[in-house]
Parts: sequence; structure tokens; C-alpha cells
Amino acid sequence: MSRVGKNPIAVPAGVDVKLKGAFVTVKGPKGELTFNCAPGIKVSLEDRSIVIDRPADTKQYRALHGTTRSIIANMVKGTSMGYERVLEITGVGYRAQVQGQRVNFTLGYSHPIEFELPPGITAEVDKKQTQLTLRGIDKQLIGQVAANIRALRPPNVYKGKGVRYADEVIRLKVGKAGKK
Repeated sequence: MSRVGKNPIAVPAGVDVKLKGAFVTVKGPKGELTFNCAPGIKVSLEDRSIVIDRPADTKQYRALHGTTRSIIANMVKGTSMGYERVLEITGVGYRAQVQGQRVNFTLGYSHPIEFELPPGITAEVDKKQTQLTLRGIDKQLIGQVAANIRALRPPNVYKGKGVRYADEVIRLKVGKAGKK
């Protein structure tokens, strides 16, 4: 049996879970998320906890079992506490500015870059304009937006300039030795 999938998901106070066929809707203080479960995967609600079961022990159902449990657990956590991802901008003159649902980047190119944030994601920049914090309730969407922003200027392997995750470690290469 799946080690991840067999664990029940505790539903905290203030979070409401509704099951309608293959659709799971989680509503909490931060917002509402919906997920369509794969055919055959059974989701049930028992005493303020969500239990996921699979019909057979095939490879496909074993994979879907743990994945479904993780997605629903992320929905419960996202609607109750939310998610945040921090990006750091390193480089001389590199900065970001937030204007509504747009983030304007200056990343060393000949032109500024405008990045449109999808609905449900909010951004915040610190005073130095070098640290961007993304917040939202959908873990997958937060991760994808952070990856798209990082792809605008990935960290340089020689100087470390660019956009990186706050917890990312960049191993810098040594440059040319030069003439002695």
C-alpha cells in the first residue's frame, strides 16, 4: 500500500470539505479550491479527516493514490494557511517593482520586463527592491509562477547574478586563471 496515500488528511477548524462525485472542493478562510480526482480513486470524509482509497493494486492506481492524497493535502493547507515563495534578485541595477497585478523587472536587458501575475497570486517587494515574495493558496500555481519569473534571468554560474529562490544555493565556478 502507498505510504503517502494511506495517511488520512486532518481537516483543521474553519476549513469545509465537500465531496460531489469525483470533485473535491475545499473552502477555507483564505479561499476555495476544487480538484477533479482520477477515475477509480475514492475520496471519503470521516470524522474531520479525508481518506483516499484505490480500487486495485496496479502500478497506475498506486501512483494516483499518493498523488491524489498530496494534492488534496496541499489544498487543505493552502486554504487554511496559504503558501509563499520568496525570490531574490542579485546583480547591480537588478530590481523589481509591483504595480497591481504586474511586476516590472529590470534585469540587465536593454528593456524592462513586465510580468503579469495570474489571478489568486499576490506579490510584494521589499524596500531594496531585490526580494520578491509571492503569496497564494494554490501550491502548484505559486511554484509555476516562481519558476517562470526565475526563467526571466536564471542565476549566472560565474557571478551569481540573476533571479533565484531564497533557499537556493548556487555553486559558483571559478573564472579564467589569467596570465601570471
